[in-house]
Amino acid sequence: MKKNGPRTIAAADYDALAIEKKWQAVWRDRETNKVDLKNGPNPFYNLMMFPYPSADGLHIGNIYAFSGADIQGRFQRLRGHTVFEPIGFDAFGINAENFAIKSGTHPAELIPRNIANFSRQLSAMGMMYDWSRVVDTTQPAYYRWTQWIFVQLFKAGLVERRTGPVNWCPVDKTVLSNEQVVDGHCERCGARVETRNLAQWFLRITDYADRLLANLDEDQLDWAASTKMIQKNWIGRSDGAKITFTVKDHDVELRVFTTRAETAFGASFIALASEHPAIDQIIAAERIAEVAALRDRLRRKDVVSRRIAGVGKDPEGAPLGCTATNPLTGEELPVFVTDYVLHETGTGAVMGVPAHDDRDFRFAKMRSLPIRPVIQTPGNTDAEEAYTAVHPDDRIINSDTFDGLSPVEARVKIIAHLTTLGQGVASTTYKLKDWCISRQRYWGPPIPIIYCDTCGPQAVPEDDLPVELPDLPDFEAKNDGISPLSGAQEFVAATCPTCGQPAQREVDVSDTFLDSAWYFLRYPSTTDDTAPFDPDMTRKWLPVDLYIGGQEHAVLHLMYARFVTMALSDLGKLPFEEPFLRFRPHGMIVKDGQKMSKSKGNVVGPDDYLGRFGADALRCYLMFMGPFTEGGDFQESGIIGITRFLRRLWGQVGAAQPATISGDDLAKLHNTIRQVTQDVVALRYNTAIAALMELSSAIRARKRAATREEATALVIMLAPFAPHFAEEAWTVLGEQSSIFEHACWPSYDAAFCVNETVNVVVQVDGKRRGSVQVARGAAEDMVRTAIRADQKLVAIEAATAQKVVFVPDKIINYVTCR
Repeated sequence: MKKNGPRTIAAADYDALAIEKKWQAVWRDRETNKVDLKNGPNPFYNLMMFPYPSADGLHIGNIYAFSGADIQGRFQRLRGHTVFEPIGFDAFGINAENFAIKSGTHPAELIPRNIANFSRQLSAMGMMYDWSRVVDTTQPAYYRWTQWIFVQLFKAGLVERRTGPVNWCPVDKTVLSNEQVVDGHCERCGARVETRNLAQWFLRITDYADRLLANLDEDQLDWAASTKMIQKNWIGRSDGAKITFTVKDHDVELRVFTTRAETAFGASFIALASEHPAIDQIIAAERIAEVAALRDRLRRKDVVSRRIAGVGKDPEGAPLGCTATNPLTGEELPVFVTDYVLHETGTGAVMGVPAHDDRDFRFAKMRSLPIRPVIQTPGNTDAEEAYTAVHPDDRIINSDTFDGLSPVEARVKIIAHLTTLGQGVASTTYKLKDWCISRQRYWGPPIPIIYCDTCGPQAVPEDDLPVELPDLPDFEAKNDGISPLSGAQEFVAATCPTCGQPAQREVDVSDTFLDSAWYFLRYPSTTDDTAPFDPDMTRKWLPVDLYIGGQEHAVLHLMYARFVTMALSDLGKLPFEEPFLRFRPHGMIVKDGQKMSKSKGNVVGPDDYLGRFGADALRCYLMFMGPFTEGGDFQESGIIGITRFLRRLWGQVGAAQPATISGDDLAKLHNTIRQVTQDVVALRYNTAIAALMELSSAIRARKRAATREEATALVIMLAPFAPHFAEEAWTVLGEQSSIFEHACWPSYDAAFCVNETVNVVVQVDGKRRGSVQVARGAAEDMVRTAIRADQKLVAIEAATAQKVVFVPDKIINYVTCR
């Protein structure tokens, strides 16, 4: 649809703030971004990890991530998709509760204010959100279904309550996940974390370990390779054997897990975790005091610190005063409690093989225990350190009839021999542990369980959900490990749903990771009060087409979301088992080379820059500063440069003429369309913007006005990055409707792209490391931008070079030595 023809404007007429205010109002009034989920054709579910509404509002790193995701949504919309791009708030949890305590404000009052501030900032950035589908995890209408999911898993036997060692923060007064512990301290408050044994609710994610691992190798998941590797390492499958060592003079068997059964003849001691249940049965009376002191010290350490105990330093240990028999040799091996064996790892018992394990070696040297090599590489005779290398010529020694075999051959035969003896069996273990969801705090969804003295723990009936969080004026956590909800007598008192007798409610709340493990399923069905996710909407819109988020969530959030989806699929609730078809992690924004933090005083907020430069300039600069998956260093001068580019392009659009484009100009346009299209698909936003700048510069260099064809293509390709600018420029070109409703992404003709790109060889000190494809005649800075966008070459660009030798269209050589 046309207006009265194009308008003539000058660069000086560009008023970013007025234009952005105008178009945000237009989008709101016309409901431009509201999606017809039922009837919209060609659906594309574009998702960014939803934010936690802290009191300080969004910082520039958040804006960076959300802008990058929004660009993909707008791009797909211009390519003809019905794009669903929702937003919500992960608003329960300890951060909000702690700030509420500090500020003297109840979280029920604090969180709505924070959400309003976040919403204001996101709207000001021009995000394409469908605000009619907002999710707030603190609302009963949402956490009713979080509790419903818990109930389904409980009924399926995927939930159990048990006592186990957990990280305990004495300041925050709650259980912490391993990832919330940094160098032995709580990541939130900095307190030294302890280990406590508490009765907790666990979701049995380990039942899905093999499937979670196997799917990472399938073609169905288009995920960043780095994210897949992080998940594989966290699942940590280990194939090995469980070997039984019988404790002398006790009717007790110690089962150790090892991935290296071929070293069993070299064992010289048994090491137990301090929580091992057999300790109290086999300890000698004269060792009780020493072992008790060690166990007390270890309880004061967090689980993460325990995992790395003995690495690079001498491990701690105490003898139990008993021995266990090696089933292969008949030798009596002393039994110890040590700091480097964890109850959660394997069986909580290991055989110490000092000659072939560094920590075992250190421990044996301290205790003057035998060090017997059982694997030898020809030429290696060093017995003063543990030999842990793997060599193709390795052979088994000092192992009776197994001598001369390769370690792999010996492993198979020794396990078979132990199985025949009834003293061992092949076994598989995982680093992945069951998901503890219990939290002894106030600000979270109550766990929907009722305790009955007769019937035991019972799930709250589905018709009685949600179990609403009561309004507690005194909501501070207690140091005894008991939730603040225990003091709300009206809340605690309940009736057993099975026998009708008086009972008590669970007073722990669930981990916020459970809230976020399914939120993406709720977005398309927020208007449905009868079910967590409408079957028709779910089939149409899920799985998520593209998910963008921080790599820091590559383990827990993504793993938990995958587990919940798999479990619900098995229960017939979902028609798919993987939630996210494509996942890409965004990079991190730093300031002056340092990670932004309050303690450093270098946190950058968006409001000042929005007020001075506008959202479009900020969006474009953030995407231009470096590869989206890598991040960059925030510098205000970069925004000024982007502002100049937008102003110049504004003038070019206003001066565009209805002339015919041909020759080199036509080739340049089609090459630009090709490059920008490919770059945006691959999230190489910095090189896409660089290509648009280059086209604008080429038009200016020829000293004649842009054609309407060039101006139109430039405006559409810039639209995902600078949506307000593009909307207004679209009207300047004579169009009446929104560019995102009626424009189509430009196509290119490969016939016009011949010889317009070249491969520039990338060298370091004269040695080839790869190549990048750039436009013919590209300047050095454009070539270096392309190198930064290449994951295989970015490290070269980041390294320090004495000088850079650049030969246009041929070679760029980073010289690192004189």
